[in-house]
Parts: sequence; structure tokens; C-alpha cells
Amino acid sequence: MRTVLAGALGEDAHVAGVASFLRLAEEVGWRTVYLGPAVPIAHFLESIRQHNPDLVAVSYRLTPETGEALLKRFIESVRQAGLEKRRFVFGGTPPLVERARKLEFFERCFSGEEPVEEVIAYLRGELWQGTTEKDFPQTFAERLMWKKPFPLIRHHYGRPTIEETIEGIREVAQARVLDVISLGIDQDAQENFFHPERQDPRRKGAGGVPVRTAEEYRALYQASRCGNYPLMRAYSGTDDQLKLAQLYVETFHNAWCATSIFWFNQLDRRGPLGLEESIRVHQELMRWHGERNIPVEVNEPHHWGMRDAPDVIYVVTSFLSAYNAKAMGVKDYIAQYMFNSPAGLSDRMDLAKILACIELSETLADENFRVYRQARTGLLSYPVDPDAARGHLAASVYLQMAIKPHIVHVVGATEAHHATTAKELIESVKIARRAIENALRGAPDMTADPLVQRRRDELVREARITLEAITKLAGPNISDPWADPTTLARAVTVGILDAPHLKGSPIAKGQIVTRIIDGMCVGVDPQTGKPISEAERLARLGISV
Repeated sequence: MRTVLAGALGEDAHVAGVASFLRLAEEVGWRTVYLGPAVPIAHFLESIRQHNPDLVAVSYRLTPETGEALLKRFIESVRQAGLEKRRFVFGGTPPLVERARKLEFFERCFSGEEPVEEVIAYLRGELWQGTTEKDFPQTFAERLMWKKPFPLIRHHYGRPTIEETIEGIREVAQARVLDVISLGIDQDAQENFFHPERQDPRRKGAGGVPVRTAEEYRALYQASRCGNYPLMRAYSGTDDQLKLAQLYVETFHNAWCATSIFWFNQLDRRGPLGLEESIRVHQELMRWHGERNIPVEVNEPHHWGMRDAPDVIYVVTSFLSAYNAKAMGVKDYIAQYMFNSPAGLSDRMDLAKILACIELSETLADENFRVYRQARTGLLSYPVDPDAARGHLAASVYLQMAIKPHIVHVVGATEAHHATTAKELIESVKIARRAIENALRGAPDMTADPLVQRRRDELVREARITLEAITKLAGPNISDPWADPTTLARAVTVGILDAPHLKGSPIAKGQIVTRIIDGMCVGVDPQTGKPISEAERLARLGISV
């Protein structure tokens, strides 16, 4: 086992940076020797002789002029003692790091401005030049393994013009804070990319970047070929999904497919397809990507949560998402868990709901079906006030770390006010990264809360009742109701899957009534406002369970 010896030099009592460096070293397999604060040069030399470390890490965070003189004495003493034939690194404030580099003694100098993954890569002995694409893994699975123990960080981005979006992507990539750029594409491009005759110039740029040609997709991707070379992905559109999927792979190497089961059609008026036809198209899209070993994300449950559906329906649709992905041959499945949906949930009950999703969905995992957790802040939960929004972002991400996510989808703190700019994206990601780092240092286990566990178990029981009710809708020749488009569509039309915001829909019932009670979103009796169980709600629909 390699050994690293570290301490703060001279009169410097600041050791937070040293402690952080040693913690990362231990996580990747180093044996660590901590000398503590204010270590005299003579003690440093004595410790090097005693422990014979492979790497010596020296820190100093006081006045640059004083620090430079002290480092020169340290280097001279090391050479006089004949101890220079080993690796040395330095950590300090940016002004002193600039001076330390000029001394041409330290193998690396860290100022604290580096991404954590750069420090980890160094400690693993991996090349990190930060200048070429080969330094940064370019597939989801490879980048995830390379980034451990930190999750991948993703953010949505798309401005009203191609030019601004290109410049913003370049700025974000050069900031080296983001692993995955999710292209936010305007609605016309999602629905009418292959139908110019249907495009409306007045809608150009509504909801995202107005991409109209394959060359523009390539230009957006090319803008990301700098900095830390982030991956790129986009939602699957609302029409011609298979043609779009092929275009995405060819033009910007879509990192993973994002689709749904019940949405982006006539149900939410975001696409031309009917419900059952849309379900079939979504399933075919999953199958197409599964055949090509491209990961698939089914961002289904939060669409119900954002429409005030009860927690149990969120859990049911989360399971159905994983189930359909597996049934369609997907091998790497990304389960997206949007916290704060609906916005009034308590953190305790929100966490319980997500844990219920995880418990059901991950029962499907096996050697051919890997499940990855992606957490994000609820889009509708942000306050408009920018300072309050930043606080909400940090608190939400810290809560999300309780489920040990593989991906954290950061939602910009400005989203309640306006679409995020590149500068605001970078700021939001930095806030989230700090919350992530704090949690990884050792957060309390919020999943162990007895009330969280009790609510999780209750939701799992209730969800199984709802799932059983769906199977009873299947025709006599249907062997797999949870993956049958006709059965799934009927689950919506008869009201098993329902949400208050679907009232007036020509497809869904829209009759369910929900309330936030004790931090939970539950179905209630429309007359009394009192909570009702799933069995009782389903019985009122004429479905016995």
C-alpha cells in the first residue's frame, strides 16, 4: 500500500485542506500519515525518514510572501538531508500556489480551485492534463466509474438562440464543473424537427434552443469539446422519436435516452400521438436503445407528482418505468427521482416516498439489468427569491444524497424566475457540489428514521395493491399486463392512474382529489377531505382488490 504523509508547514494552523486531501487518498487506497498543524521543517524531515512515504503533501495558507520564503527553506532542507527522491505536492491559496509552481520542486500544486475528480485522478495515478478528450471518459458507465465516489452531475441547458447556446456550452465545459449537459430543445424541434412545414416561426426558442438542422446539433456538441469534455444528452422528442434517436446518436453521441411511458402525447398536449400509440412508441424507443447498449432513463413518476398525484401513484409509476425498461431489453437503466414533487411534501416523507420507489424498482435488478439512481430537485419547488432559491437548492441536494445517487441532476436556482444562463448554471452546480462533498464526508443516515421507514413500508404495501389492480384490467390473452400498452392505457382512462391536474382531460379521469397531510401527498374523500386507502379509492372506481 502506498503511503502519503501530510501536514501544514511552519506556523500555519489551517488543516482543512490537508484533511480533505488525506480523506480522498484513503478512499482510493492510500495509507495516510497526518502530521497536523504548524509542523516545523525539522519534524517534517524526521517524519519522512521514519515513515518513508511515497508522497509528501505540504500545505501553507498564510501570507504568500512568508509562505514562499518558508517553502524555499523547506526545499533546501529536504535536499540537504538527501530526501528529495520521492514525490512532493503542495496545497495552498491561489496566490501562493502560483509562486510554488515557479520553484519547480513540487510534482503538483493544488489551490482548492480544482474539481474534486481532478484530485482523485491524480491520487489514482491517472493522467489528468485537462486538455484532450482522452483524459475524460466519454460513455456513461466509464465516466461513472472514473468519478467515484462522487456522483455524475448533470444540468439542463438551452437558450433561445443557437449562438448563445453554443457560447454557453463552451463556457460551461471550460468551467469543468459539469459531467453531463442536457440539451434543452424548444418544443417545435421536439415535435416538428422532421416537419418544417409544421414549424411555427412565432414559437421559435420557446422552452429551449431552436435546433433545426443536424449541423446545428453537431455545432452544439463541438462546443463541448473543451474543458472537461462533458457528455451530452437530450430528451427524446414527442414525434418521430426513433428518427430523432438515430440523429442524436450520430450528431452528439447521446449519452443516454430519456423517455417516458404515459406522457408527451395528447394526454399532456405535448405531442400528436394518442395515449396507447404513444406508449408503444416509448417502448420501441427503449428497445432500440437497449439493442445498442445505450442507457435509458424513464422520467415518468415526477410527471404525476408535479400534477399533485398521491405518493402511491408516484411509486407505482416509478416501478412501471423500471419494469418496462427491463421488458424492452434495456441493460443500463437510470431511475430518475425528483424530490419535492409536489412541492409541499416534508423532507421526511419525501425521502420515504423515494425509498419506496427504490425498494420496488431495484427488486428487478440482476446481472443483465443494472439500475442507477438519479436524484434531482423538484422543478416546481423553487422560490422566486434568488437567495431563498439557492438555499433550497443546497438543502434539497443534501437530502438527495441520502439515497446515494449515481447522478445528481442539478436544477438551476433561477428556474422559478427565468431559464438558466451559463453563468447561473455554473453557480448552481458549485452550490450543489459543495452540498454533495459535505454529505460524502459523513452525513447522518436519514433513511434510518423510524417514521421514514414506516412510511416507506406503507407506500410499498399500497403500491402493490395498485399494481394488482392494473393486472385485473388485462384481457385474457395478455401474459404481461404491466408491459402491455392497452392495459397501461386503460389504467389511465379508468382512473387507476390519475392526478388532480388532469381534470378536464379527454383521456384521463381527472377525478382524484389529494391533499398534503403531515407532509405526505395522499388521496382524500372529496366530500370530507379525509385520507382514504388505495383499496377504498379503487373500490369507488369499481375495482376490487
